Amino acid sequence: MLNLNGNRRDGCFFRAAIARPLLRGYRHVIERSGVVPAVIALLFVAAQAHAGEIEPRAYVNTPVGINFLLAGYIYSDGGLSTAGSSPIKDAQLKMHTGVLAYARSLDVWGKSGKFDVIVPYSELSGTAMVAGQPRERNVSGLNDPLFRFSVNFYGAPALSVQEFESFQQDIIIGASVQVSAPLGQYDEDKLVNLGNNRWFVKPDIGISKAWGGLSLELSTGVYFFSKNDDFFGGKTLEQDPLFTAQAHVTYSLGHGIWAALSFNHDYGGRTTVNGVKGDDLQQNSRLGLTLALPVNRNNSIKLYGNTGTHTSTGTDFDMVGIVWQFRWGGGL
Repeated sequence: MLNLNGNRRDGCFFRAAIARPLLRGYRHVIERSGVVPAVIALLFVAAQAHAGEIEPRAYVNTPVGINFLLAGYIYSDGGLSTAGSSPIKDAQLKMHTGVLAYARSLDVWGKSGKFDVIVPYSELSGTAMVAGQPRERNVSGLNDPLFRFSVNFYGAPALSVQEFESFQQDIIIGASVQVSAPLGQYDEDKLVNLGNNRWFVKPDIGISKAWGGLSLELSTGVYFFSKNDDFFGGKTLEQDPLFTAQAHVTYSLGHGIWAALSFNHDYGGRTTVNGVKGDDLQQNSRLGLTLALPVNRNNSIKLYGNTGTHTSTGTDFDMVGIVWQFRWGGGL
């Protein structure tokens, strides 16, 4: 979310309207699988750099026709590792972010899919040395909203709540396309902003394999950025594609509780400002933990945290957060 010299720092129980024996059986399946749409994880993505995102369970099956309303709070604190050519040094920033999101599970020609939209609002404060001079920045406003469409094209058919009762995951392969729109707070006279004044599109593909309560998920994607023609004093910012890969090990503890250990690595994303190539190739890694806890059939909460393990440029911060989720529709 932070536009800093061109570097981006930039979701159980279901209630089925069927006979009590079927409800018990269905609830058992949900408890065991811990089905929660990955849009919850995207809430945290929206409050941090899109690069460096950590999103477990992005490719899981969910009964179709379910609506999800989510609200979250995220706190991040830390520095920004910048390239030698950057005018910003020793940055220390704190950000409080509230996020609202909506998602709906879909039937996409017989395959399970999902659409989600996320709108974050942040308050950011911090200090840094800019061109050798101390500077302070306090800003609040909307971040760039996120939109995503995803589909599981193998191993996760579109199922109703009743049909989902007997579903057992083996291998799931899916893909998604995420878009960020330049609608957040942006001031061309500032190096630190909440919005980025440019679009990005991120196609992604992933595979998930389950062994009982244990699952392994691997995914890879790439960010494609549009130009920012009003970057810091009217300059033109361009950025090379940024490649990202994630790995997640998730374990179901029963009764709808699950935990995930996650790893992310980003590579690329070198910037060019007014035709001058920057010395800011990103080679960054992050490690994260996630814990999902059901409250009742329609509500759940999720705790989340991650930290940088290696940073060449950007994403050098720690982050924690909590999300509440309410779900309805689809026969719940």
